[in-house]
Order: sequence, then C-alpha cells, then structure tokens
Amino acid sequence: MAVPKKKTSKAKTRSRRASSWVLRTPPRSVCPQCRRVKLPHVVCPNCGWYGGRQAVDVD
Repeated sequence: MAVPKKKTSKAKTRSRRASSWVLRTPPRSVCPQCRRVKLPHVVCPNCGWYGGRQAVDVD
C-alpha cells in the first residue's frame, strides 16, 4: 500500500476543504412579461407571471 512521503500541512488540508464552501452567485433570468431580472423557475416578484400566465396577483 502506498504511504505518503511527507505530512500534509494544515493549510493544504484546510484550503482543500474550503473549496466546497465557496459562495456562488445565484442564476438569473429575465421575465418575458416585464423584462425584470428574476430567479429561473420562480414566479416573477414584480408582475406575478410564470409559465406564460398570471400565476400570482401582485398589488
């Protein structure tokens, strides 16, 4: 069985583990009705449209 030649430092171990904690920007799409930026697959918070129809009544 293979044995590591040198001990892995704390910094190397922690930087490898920290790569999965990176915060990424959420995806964005444009509402076809009001042209405002919104999250994909979510009702538009500005006009209430989703899937080509009025899904929510927004006042």
